[in-house]
Order: sequence, then structure tokens, then C-alpha cells
Amino acid sequence: MSVELNHTIVHARDKRESAEFLAHVLGLEVGTEWGPFLPVATANRVTLDFAAVPAESIVMQHYAFLVSDEEFDAAFARIREAGIAYYADPHLKQPGEINHHHGGRGVYFMDPAGHGMEIITRPYGSHEQAPTASS
Repeated sequence: MSVELNHTIVHARDKRESAEFLAHVLGLEVGTEWGPFLPVATANRVTLDFAAVPAESIVMQHYAFLVSDEEFDAAFARIREAGIAYYADPHLKQPGEINHHHGGRGVYFMDPAGHGMEIITRPYGSHEQAPTASS
């Protein structure tokens, strides 16, 4: 059997708020609550299980989502329509911009619990780099 990521737990102050936020931006569905978890499943069957924890217990994590160009356009429109601050970089130094890394497009934004979210249209390393002068 090949190894696949099946699920991960995402800590949130309010699991419903965070799950609905991400599902809305990405055009996904919030699943049925299961025990302490509220799932949001991606197309490749990886589930983000949102769980409520005290705010002081939340350590910022980063979640990146690979989407098609059409899905990027739709998600980016939802980000702008909702007035969500977005950035071209993970350090949040380029507000109101997107990036064009790896021959695609990418954008960073924060979720309600303070996690860094990213959507990209091309996987990292998928775009051939131009040769350097020493090549």
C-alpha cells in the first residue's frame, strides 16, 4: 500500500467558524460533525478535522491547497468579496497582491484561528528554473 495523508487535525477557537470559513473560500462542503471534529474534505480525500481548543493552545500552522486556475479565480473572488486580507508572500509583507511562482499563481491569507492558508495553481518546483550564469 502506498502512503497517503488521510486527515489532519486543525485547532481552532471555534471549529464551526474555521471550517465554514475554509469551506467557503475553497468552494467545499463542511461535513457532518464526528465526535469533537468538524471535517472539511478535499478532492484528494484528505480531511481537515477542525477541533475547538482554548485560544492559548493554538499554534499557527500553514496549510497549502493546490487548485486549478478556475478554482483559483473563484476562491480569489470569494476572498476579495469577503474583504479577507491577502498577500503574495507567507510573511505578509506584500498585501493586496498575489504571486506568480512556479509558473502559476498563489495567494496567502489567514483563517479565523490564525493559521496561514495558501492557494496555489502549480506545485512548488513544477516550473523549470532559468539556468544561472554558472550552469
